[in-house]
Amino acid sequence: MKKSLLAATLTSLIASAGASAATVNMSSNGDWGAAFQGTTIIENDESTNVSGWTVEFEADFDIDQIWNAKIISHVGSTYVLGDMGYNSDIRSGQQVNFGFIASPGGSTIPTNFIFNGKDGSQPSPSPSPMPTIIPTMEPSPEPSMMPSMEPSPEPSMMPSMEPSPEPSMMPSMEPSPEPSMMPSMEPSPEPSMMPSMEPSPEPSMMPSMEPSPTPSVSPVTGTYRVDATGNITKNGDIMPMQCGNWFGLEGRHEPSNDSVNPSGAPMELYVGNTFWTNGSAGSGRDMQQTFDEITEQGINVIRVPIAPQTLDPTDPQGKGVVLKNHPSVRGENARKSLEEFIQLADANDVGVILDIHSCSNYLGWRAGRLDAVPPYVDADREDYDYTRETYSCGTDVGPGVTVHEYNEELWLDDLRELAGMQELLGVDNIVGIDIFNEPYDYTWSEWKTLSENAYQAINEVNTDVLVFVEGVSGGTRATGDEPHGDESSVPNWGENLVGQGVDPLNIPKERLVLSPHAYGPSVYVKSAFMDQNDPECASLEGDEAGDAKCDIVIEPEVLYAGWDEHFGYLREQGFAMVVGEFGGHLDWPNGSSVRDINRWGHVTPGVDEQWQNVFVDYMAEKEIQGCYWGINPESGDTGGLYKHAYDPISNTAGWGEWQGFDETKWNLLKRLWNQ
Repeated sequence: MKKSLLAATLTSLIASAGASAATVNMSSNGDWGAAFQGTTIIENDESTNVSGWTVEFEADFDIDQIWNAKIISHVGSTYVLGDMGYNSDIRSGQQVNFGFIASPGGSTIPTNFIFNGKDGSQPSPSPSPMPTIIPTMEPSPEPSMMPSMEPSPEPSMMPSMEPSPEPSMMPSMEPSPEPSMMPSMEPSPEPSMMPSMEPSPEPSMMPSMEPSPTPSVSPVTGTYRVDATGNITKNGDIMPMQCGNWFGLEGRHEPSNDSVNPSGAPMELYVGNTFWTNGSAGSGRDMQQTFDEITEQGINVIRVPIAPQTLDPTDPQGKGVVLKNHPSVRGENARKSLEEFIQLADANDVGVILDIHSCSNYLGWRAGRLDAVPPYVDADREDYDYTRETYSCGTDVGPGVTVHEYNEELWLDDLRELAGMQELLGVDNIVGIDIFNEPYDYTWSEWKTLSENAYQAINEVNTDVLVFVEGVSGGTRATGDEPHGDESSVPNWGENLVGQGVDPLNIPKERLVLSPHAYGPSVYVKSAFMDQNDPECASLEGDEAGDAKCDIVIEPEVLYAGWDEHFGYLREQGFAMVVGEFGGHLDWPNGSSVRDINRWGHVTPGVDEQWQNVFVDYMAEKEIQGCYWGINPESGDTGGLYKHAYDPISNTAGWGEWQGFDETKWNLLKRLWNQ
């Protein structure tokens, strides 16, 4: 059962005399043993208005996350919380509320409050004992691939993030090799062809004025299926997949000269609130604010990339001083952050897709297979500090390489663990599991067998979730070319589903979601983007094309033919299809890495916006849905749905500071969603 077992009607009442009179009700909305979620409602039941408020109380718990209020002080067991500015005024007869997640579970709800410095507590109703759900599945034991690097003793002011899939047509989301050690994660300026739509207020400074949602008290009933026309359904009702990626828990790359965590791979969700922002006071942004903003725009599903180490609460790269978020929003560890994010998404009626993004938080996007070994595709990249040639998931390596062993057995165990989170956490919003990100270094035959084994492992634990299977690439390191249709249209990593047409997956169609990835020139310049009338450039790609000063020409008919051949034909056969990743810097090469800016400076900015418009038109025409990369803007070669203060040239200190929405990108998505 879900929150019906968690219902706790503990309330506390105080009436303060004078202009600051209010009634404060605090309740527990859910307890899962290690922690609980609380909601507090402040109601002004007097004839005068309240302008600015604080609430003081004694508590035997620690608040780990809070939204719609801020912690002014926490001394011993005494908390003083205050308004966020946007909710400081409480008119007569109106309410404000705030929510929080605290630990441990089973804590006593406070019975006395001081509101605006005036103590007038009244006896609270006799509390009911707080029920606790006993999880039916224990967290995973410490995995064998735990990183060997211990966190350094003091925090660094210079973060550097990189979820970067690049060469050979794969998404590259790494920071630029700036000597300032700040990643190239700056949003592009809005181009002149931006659709005419009123921009939303700057979300980083304009949190939602609506009260935080209170979790429902319904039992876990979320059953996800694919209907006969390829639509995803929840409990029989069609569920539009208006989806974005919120990345970070899969690990980022720190520079080799970082003072705290040199060449580390910390795991935390980006919140737009780093510890050095605003003179170390933070930005005030938290996860609930972002949920309020993105759900208002239409997002109802989030794809969450993780690594195997994310599931280990003791991993040193998932906790402590290696993390960059402000203490007010910093997670206790990566595992707990994942669980709390899933629960918060559930409380906001947002589905999640859990994605095993790599075999190791140190390898990230470059892995390509479960037992990946060096050399990797970026081994010889110039002006680049983030190669991982000394890390491996496979064991057949020489001296000087740190092994984070991963293999099919460990992977299947992780899939079972993810499948069990619905019951463990008491949620019904886990839509499916993306079994492995961009398996480009497998043949279709190899990947088909692994995918079928993954379905069986997931189904052993949970028959309600969907299985998301990505495509392969145009070839592997061991075998060379993989069939992908026309040789002139090489697929991105994860895009090639040609094999499904000749050797289909033995996974029930009602449980299967095909999930190709597709990117434009912002991530990798393919030969399909070259001017086909230029004989010297028509067959070039990547750095070679940039060094030859080739032009980029976006030809819809060329792109359509490739997408049809790689995956579009399967949508026409009624398969469910959700593109797991697409996106990019609209004004590329502006705003991307310094390396790309230098190599592609001869190209007129805006070609990636052209590509994204063509791809959205294609998806809309084929009724293909997708998850935009990303919601958060820290990705070096894509940016996000929020703008970013960071600029690789003019503002390297702005990393992690979110600004307003990138309205052009939101307009693209709303066109895809037919809004």
